[in-house]
Amino acid sequence: MDRDIKMKHKVEYVWLDGYKPEPNLRSKTKIVDGAGGLKLEDLPEWGFDGSSTQQAEGHFSDCLLKPVKLVIDPQRTNGWIVLCEVLNPDGTPHPSNMRAHLEDHPNNWYGFEQEYTFVEDGRPVGFPKDGYPAPQGQYYCGVGGGLVSARNVVEEHLVVCLAAGLDITGINAEVMLGQWEFQVMGKGNKDACDQLWIARYFLHRISEDYDFKVEFHPKPMVGDWNGSGLHTNFSTKEMREAGGKELFDNIFSAFERNHIKHIANYGSSNEMRLTGRHETQSIDKFSWGVSDRGSSIRVPQATAKEWIGYLEDRRPASNADPYRIVRVIEQSLKEVNL
Repeated sequence: MDRDIKMKHKVEYVWLDGYKPEPNLRSKTKIVDGAGGLKLEDLPEWGFDGSSTQQAEGHFSDCLLKPVKLVIDPQRTNGWIVLCEVLNPDGTPHPSNMRAHLEDHPNNWYGFEQEYTFVEDGRPVGFPKDGYPAPQGQYYCGVGGGLVSARNVVEEHLVVCLAAGLDITGINAEVMLGQWEFQVMGKGNKDACDQLWIARYFLHRISEDYDFKVEFHPKPMVGDWNGSGLHTNFSTKEMREAGGKELFDNIFSAFERNHIKHIANYGSSNEMRLTGRHETQSIDKFSWGVSDRGSSIRVPQATAKEWIGYLEDRRPASNADPYRIVRVIEQSLKEVNL
């Protein structure tokens, strides 16, 4: 019997549903026969009921899952996670499939800073049931009781992501109590987005054991509390190797011209966060600045020294779809031949 179990792989097919304004993660397990490890090409397409995910009508409900990225699932024996694109029955990309709109650019690197908040009984974890904790100030990268909450969950998520082979580059407690951030990087536009979605999946699944909700709303608490963003660091080969002030000025101009289009793809309810306060620029303005966290685009000091390197787009909301973010960034970069 042990031998039979070892010949079985538990493969979790993960996909994005058709809900709006942002999709939700869905998954189901397929048992796959075979000894040894699995490869992406070993996995078949698999159907699901699209009428239950707002991706089809009940009278014609079949949709297909196309495996696109495979990682180990450290939480299950013989376990795997496979991220999938959603296809129509004829094999064409489903309208909800934003990944299919991305051209593959392996030399375009992206680093996402995913902020989020753990919520319990409708309030951030660590907040008293009645009233509020002390004002913001000591929570950012803090340590100690009363200043940090749910670190054990964050640490578990970090271990699982690293064991799965994701390029998680760091974690930290954020400005509001109960708010955290992890960073993930990918050398390649599709790979970066795929890794972020898988990391989000692990975070949601781990939170089930703690009865916490992972809240990605960009303003989880109204008032004098920081919102949550998905700061997006990006660079092309030309930005990293050639650079020059003229090149970066052209990028700033293209992003300013397309500011409204960017905002439309940067997550819902973002107007609650982009107010010009709490380290943001107003949603109706575009700006860039060296080491300026109150600007739309922050230029790291290391980049500004010789105008070579990467930029940080601080506008995306924490709930934004990275495929949409990357698509609109690369559309703007194309205007300056990048």
